[in-house]
Parts: sequence; C-alpha cells; structure tokens
Amino acid sequence: MCYRHPDRETGVRCTRCERPICPECMISASVGFQCHDCVRGGSGTGPTPAASRPRTVAGGTLTADPRLLTKLLIGINLAAYLVQLTVGDSFTDRFELVGRFYSYHLGGLQGVTEGQYYRLLTAMFLHGGYAHILFNMLSLWWIGGPLEAALGRARYIALYIVSGLAGSALTYLLVEPGQPSLGASGAIFGLFGATAVLMRRLNYDMRPIMALLVINLIITFEVSNIAWQAHIGGLVAGVVTGYAMVHAPRHRRALIQYGTCALVLALTVVLVLIRTAQLT
Repeated sequence: MCYRHPDRETGVRCTRCERPICPECMISASVGFQCHDCVRGGSGTGPTPAASRPRTVAGGTLTADPRLLTKLLIGINLAAYLVQLTVGDSFTDRFELVGRFYSYHLGGLQGVTEGQYYRLLTAMFLHGGYAHILFNMLSLWWIGGPLEAALGRARYIALYIVSGLAGSALTYLLVEPGQPSLGASGAIFGLFGATAVLMRRLNYDMRPIMALLVINLIITFEVSNIAWQAHIGGLVAGVVTGYAMVHAPRHRRALIQYGTCALVLALTVVLVLIRTAQLT
C-alpha cells in the first residue's frame, strides 16, 4: 500500500527510499519515480538519512554526467580498434582471446594456456571489423547509458567487467584452443540481462527489451563466426549480478552486490583453471 495513502495498492516504489507510492505520489525521475518526501530533500517520515542523499535505484551516488563511464568505455574500444588498424594483426594476435596457438612472429606458443590470462580481459576491447565495432558500440550506448544512470558508476563498471570476463571464461572453456575470439559482446549481453532485471524491478513494460534480447540471441546462433559462448556467459552473469544489484536489501546492499560480483568472478576463475588443466 502507498505510504501516504494506505487504502491504495501499488506495485511501484520510490527509487531513493524504496517506500511504496501510488500514481498520485509518483514524481518522475531520471530513472523510475520518487516520492514527495525525497524530492523535497528528505522531510517527513521514513528513512530520512538515505532519502536526503540522492541515490540510484541500486544505491549508487547520482552524478552530474550519468553516462560518463559508458562514454569512456566506447572511447577505449574505439581507440583499441584504431590501434588494431594501425599496427595490424600482430597487435590483435597478442591481445585477443585464444587458448593456445603457435605464432612465429610472437615467438612460439601463445595463449591463455601459456599463462597469458590478460587475454580474458583485453579481448573485451578488440573487434574484428567495422560492422562488429559499430554494432557493439551502438548497443553499448543505447543499453549502457541508462543502466549506468540506474546503477551508479561503481556498480555499473563492476557489472560490465564481471559479465565480460564470464563470457571470456565460457568461450575459453568450450571452443577449440586455436580458435580466436574478441569483442565487447559478452559484456554488452551482461548489460542486456541486467537491464531486463531492472525493468522488471521497476514494473516497466518488458516487451521491448525482451524482443531486443530475442533478436540478438537469434543472430547469435544463426550467424556464423559469432562466439555464442561469450554471449551466453555474459548474459547469465549479467542477470545474476543485475538481480543482486537491484534486489539487495538496503541494510546489506553493498555486501550482497559486491559479494555476488566476487562469487561470479570466483566461478570464472574456476572455469579458466579447469580448461587450463585440460590443455596442459
């Protein structure tokens, strides 16, 4: 029931203090709705200290530029792609995700199995062509910007990195050792999953995001030369981590949110160690 009108049932909560609010009490915010007390600066009953500090739905701090990290991630991806175009295959071969391969110009065996675990991360910022990077960066802007505003910077970048590494780990586990993989798709699919969880949490219409996700999954499995393992690994990690981000109770919010990130990373490490043991 609405905290100001106990006779009115509602399924919407204030994105700052999480008190239930009816349509009359809803004040539109950048993400979701806020109650009258939070908009007025925390006056009235309820959890005043939390309400007086602007927070995102996940407990993050509101910032002047809620898309800053998304812009930086796009910039890093574009810069890395320019280096790929300038330096050539020698740069891509050194940083793409591959289990094990022999490279004459790099001097022998290369790959994650040879201890080059950084490839699990660096491959997230490389791309295989103009269409590849264009599609990924557009998706990152459309999905990542609003999600960053909803989660806050720290939680957003944690979700991005965890989802990308989970996608890399599943790819490393399942593909042939010499088959390369690269791209931000694993991390972006994690953002898709977390966005779906967030929209469900805010009682928004799920049809647009679900349709977009289904289309992307169809492309994943129907188009050749796409590492579906990275997409699925990132999606699962994004759903799990996103659920912890937006559903964690306030009094243990940070512990649950970052603890879930740590658990997903631990599982990622386990998958990598299992595959490395298989190939050595």
